[in-house]
Amino acid sequence: MERKIKLIWDFRGPEAKEIAKHHVVHLEEFAIKENLDFFQADIQDINEMYCLAYITVPEKDMIVYRDALKPHRGEVAK
Repeated sequence: MERKIKLIWDFRGPEAKEIAKHHVVHLEEFAIKENLDFFQADIQDINEMYCLAYITVPEKDMIVYRDALKPHRGEVAK
């Protein structure tokens, strides 16, 4: 079974949640436009001033996503 990689973007400030939600829309649009697989794209609230946007992708496609979208970091998804 291929590993899943979670690519993460950090947003901080009073508008962090709204910006992260909007970023997720673009992540999904990119995947569809490029005909790439993904498992999940969503946000994660850390607190009222910090929110993450992320997309979980198959390891085989991680390089394409990374090079095109420049995530802040990535990790092996659970």
